[in-house]
Amino acid sequence: MHPPPPAAAMDFSQNSLFGYMEDLQELTIIERPVRRSLKTPEEIERLTVDEDLSDIERAVYLLSAGQDVQGTSVIANLPFLMRQNPTETLRRVLPKVREALHVAGVEMQLTAAMSFLTILQDESVSIHAYTHSFLQVILLHLEHRDTGVSNAWLETLLSVIEVLPKETLRHEILNPLVSKAQLSQTVQSRLVSCKILGKLTNKFDAHTIKREILPLVKSLCQDVEYEVRSCMCRQLENIAQGIGTELTKSVVLPELIELSRDEGSSVRLAAFETLVNLLDIFDTGIFTPDQHLRFLEFYKKLCTLGLQQENGHNENQIPPQILEQEKKYISVRKNCAYNFPAMIVFVDPKNFHMELYSTFFCLCHDPEVPVRYTIAICFYEVSKLLNSGVYLIHKELITLLQDESLEVLDALIDHLPEILELMSTGGESSVQENKLSSLPDLIPALTAAEQRAAASLKWRTHEKLLQKYACLPHVISSDQIYYRFLQRMFTIMMTNNVLPVQKAASRTLCIFLRYNRKQEQRHEVIQKLIEQLGQGKSYWNRLRFLDTCEFIIEIFSKSFFCKYFFLPAIELTHDPVANVRMKLCYLLPKVKSTLKIPADKHLLQQLEMCVRKLLCQEKDKDVLAIVKRTVLELDRMEMSMDAFQKKFYEKDLLDQEKEREELLLLEMEQLEKEKQQNDGRPMSDKMFEKKRRDTKTPTQSLPKNIPISVPGPSSVTPSTSKEIKKSKLIRSQSFNNQAFHAKYGNLEKCASKSSTTGYTTSVSGLGKTSVLSLADDSFRTRNASSVPSSFSPNTPLPSTSRGTGNSVDPKSSGSKDTQPRKATLKSRKSNP
Repeated sequence: MHPPPPAAAMDFSQNSLFGYMEDLQELTIIERPVRRSLKTPEEIERLTVDEDLSDIERAVYLLSAGQDVQGTSVIANLPFLMRQNPTETLRRVLPKVREALHVAGVEMQLTAAMSFLTILQDESVSIHAYTHSFLQVILLHLEHRDTGVSNAWLETLLSVIEVLPKETLRHEILNPLVSKAQLSQTVQSRLVSCKILGKLTNKFDAHTIKREILPLVKSLCQDVEYEVRSCMCRQLENIAQGIGTELTKSVVLPELIELSRDEGSSVRLAAFETLVNLLDIFDTGIFTPDQHLRFLEFYKKLCTLGLQQENGHNENQIPPQILEQEKKYISVRKNCAYNFPAMIVFVDPKNFHMELYSTFFCLCHDPEVPVRYTIAICFYEVSKLLNSGVYLIHKELITLLQDESLEVLDALIDHLPEILELMSTGGESSVQENKLSSLPDLIPALTAAEQRAAASLKWRTHEKLLQKYACLPHVISSDQIYYRFLQRMFTIMMTNNVLPVQKAASRTLCIFLRYNRKQEQRHEVIQKLIEQLGQGKSYWNRLRFLDTCEFIIEIFSKSFFCKYFFLPAIELTHDPVANVRMKLCYLLPKVKSTLKIPADKHLLQQLEMCVRKLLCQEKDKDVLAIVKRTVLELDRMEMSMDAFQKKFYEKDLLDQEKEREELLLLEMEQLEKEKQQNDGRPMSDKMFEKKRRDTKTPTQSLPKNIPISVPGPSSVTPSTSKEIKKSKLIRSQSFNNQAFHAKYGNLEKCASKSSTTGYTTSVSGLGKTSVLSLADDSFRTRNASSVPSSFSPNTPLPSTSRGTGNSVDPKSSGSKDTQPRKATLKSRKSNP
């Protein structure tokens, strides 16, 4: 029992009491509609209908003697009655509907308009029958006093006009419009006439339109009410399409020009929008050279409108009317920036430098952010239009990348990969050895943009920018990325406090690593990832290492992950922080998916041992629950084999393609070294891309019965392709010569020793735990204190190459000299 609140907590002041009384009154108000909604026995009796009546008889009865809600229900059900029994519905129900609509409320009127339209769309009756039965009802209620009801009936009529024959349109609709469009009629009647005229134009020939419709159009364009003039102005587009170009020039265009000078702003806006929409009707080639020049010069003036009046005065000293005028000028320049791509088409991209470059320069350097933001959005469209002339706007790209406003940068980077691709391939020279020869300031601009985004509070812009930087391997050289961007990604991963930003940096770093063309640099990055993240003192860094492992699995081949990251990843099963172990458990199914049997049998044993130890030794209940679920998922997983398997066909082909490209990097590096020895020039990126395309095997061209050969001694069917043999040779020379890291080599020995003392496993998955007989320290490795804080490229990396998969013999590796090793992470304290 909780003690009662103290007396001091009770507030008996006058204000509080009035507050309580108001709350009670509100409760009373809420309850009133509930009481009123209850029906008396007499009301229930009136609402009850004989169940033996047919649908038609029930509809007639409810429309005659029922309440409004029942009549509305019958009208809503009218399309169903028409489909079921059209003859009886037209003969008995529709007359009752007409009578009810004379005194109907808004809800019934709206329901009737919708039902009449549905009947037309369902084609339940012929057009002749529909015209005879429904058209007059629609016309009768067009001028209903409620605007919503009037518009609903008008929409139904406009749909009916589409299907009515010309004679019916002339007699039933066009002829009455002559009187309905007169000034003596109501404004609502004249507004309805405008919209009907716009719809009728497409139904008659040009002669009839000129003789009978255009006089009414002119009259309504000169109406005394601005609402009518505006409404008729917006229908001139439909009328122009119906009468053709010649009549539009002689009749419609003069009216539009006059309306564009109207005193009403809504009329002028309607005239301007209609003129813009009619540009497609006119042949723009009718511009004479003088008109073309005048139009272009006028656009240029609009792009700099208001800039000539800059005087450096304080805004507080400027009169309000001047400030309002400057806002309008900014809006004009912003709209000019938005339409700049269209102006390139107008002048022809070949004339861009002479006609529009200076204007583009002004827009990119405009003092107002909205203008620069808009031109940044359009930058990609401008680049595409210029095509081979894109080099003309290199400097403007640098300007926008260095813009002080992050909004401008955010708008530009949406299409930054496409822009940089155009910049690198669309210049005057088609040679790609010197991709930045014409744009030397790109890298400083990109790095400065990232630093500005990092220093701001707009982390989403920073995240987006890091994601877009993944395109850089296709634009600049591998060395430039390594020295100017890759180290920065490390810094962000280890120091930034925003998780999405860290993940974006991690993924981009993995892509940089994927396309790095120097083995020495790749090894340095891999070792840095393992030591500074996977073995980092902060548990936060170790979590980011697992994120990186997930990206590695996605981007690289399975053999690459198994060679360098498999053991460092599963070592975190001994991490002292529960969150790290938990995250690893979620990752284990993906880790297992990188293995191939029988080449990776020894790695599978390592994985199973780690999971079994978690099951036996895990003390955190949340982690243990996830481990149990993970074990079930791992058991259900099917292992990929070295030999061809039809169900893994697409995944194996994709993985094979990744592995071939990784081997190609090694081959290109070797060829580049040989070329440098011969003539001192490095291999171009263009030659590398050509070599990569030449060695790529198209997925669709591979026959289904060809096994996928994976480098390693356990491959089931050796490939006869010279290319594969060469790749194997390169792989054996570059990867397999790397010495095992000491602790991971001993790790495998410990695993082998444990297998001689009672460890039993199942290759296909995680076996039963009842056959385990493991020493507690059989999988623990030496303390990491011996690992140097700074490393050199010559330091050997942890390696679990499939080529050495059978080198660890469980029977012969259980030497007495092999002592149990302490786990690396057990002695490490967690620094959040």
